[in-house]
Amino acid sequence: MNMIKVVSPSRLHLTLIDLNAELGRVDGGAGITLESPGMELLAAEADNVEIVGDSLLAGKMRKAADALLPEGKGIKLQINDSLPDHVGLGSGTQAALSAAAAINKMYGLGKSVRELAIAVGRGGTSGIGVAAFENGGIILDGGHKFKDKCAFSPSAASHVPPGPVLFRRDFPDWPIVLAIPNTKGAHDAEEVDIFKKYCPIPLAEVQEICHVILMQMLPALVEEDLESFGKAINHFQLVGFKRREVELQLRPVLDIMEYMRDNGASGSGISSFGPVVYGIVGSSGEGKRLLKEAQRMLDESLGGKTLLTKAKNRGADIFGSPD
Repeated sequence: MNMIKVVSPSRLHLTLIDLNAELGRVDGGAGITLESPGMELLAAEADNVEIVGDSLLAGKMRKAADALLPEGKGIKLQINDSLPDHVGLGSGTQAALSAAAAINKMYGLGKSVRELAIAVGRGGTSGIGVAAFENGGIILDGGHKFKDKCAFSPSAASHVPPGPVLFRRDFPDWPIVLAIPNTKGAHDAEEVDIFKKYCPIPLAEVQEICHVILMQMLPALVEEDLESFGKAINHFQLVGFKRREVELQLRPVLDIMEYMRDNGASGSGISSFGPVVYGIVGSSGEGKRLLKEAQRMLDESLGGKTLLTKAKNRGADIFGSPD
């Protein structure tokens, strides 16, 4: 039987940029594609839609299949490696795009990643997950025209195409420590309510985020200046919508973020709505030391796992070809 294999990355969402919209645009964001954890999906032709594996992500894959399968065709999708859902790693977008990419390859549909994202309804607030699937690296996206979106809302409740990629670059070879607590971040109706409660974000905070991105984060990337990049990450936690996301975290999550920041990580933060905590360090030795302590802190509080990873400077890997 002919098989298609899709190996897709996770991502860190560093910050949303503009949830004020005074200039006529909304959203925008910055994120980093990760080598691990990742998702592996095997696909084969079938008479109907069959999904084997992680039931939490199966619904998103089934929706993608319904949107893309040619008339009278089916697909069997087997999820070999999965991503935890609603923790801040972008599992929903990767699940939907992985299924869509497998169908696209299997049936020769010839669609781009952006066309697939539109078909399966991803990228309506943040374009980071779509761009991570396509090209990897560190990404800055430009959000949406507010007149098209008409609301402050999360991706799952938005029906506009992914925003344009303004900047994409290979991320330096800096180790990244991840702590994945055994709890969930805000999602679904709760997430929608949070956007309604806190938006619009004051314009001065949006301007502050833009200043940090343009005059600290981006130059630090180009010059591979880890100290300055870390300062930008730390600053993000204190301003804008990210500050509101941080304030929603449980105390053990905040303790891990603060410990990383104070004990060797140049920058540490919460990805998306959390609870994933990340720390960017200068050496694998520092990373392993932080990893050990973060795991101890998780074991004594919420439970969960840690891992040491790096950025993935390419998009999803797609293997195999149709007969």
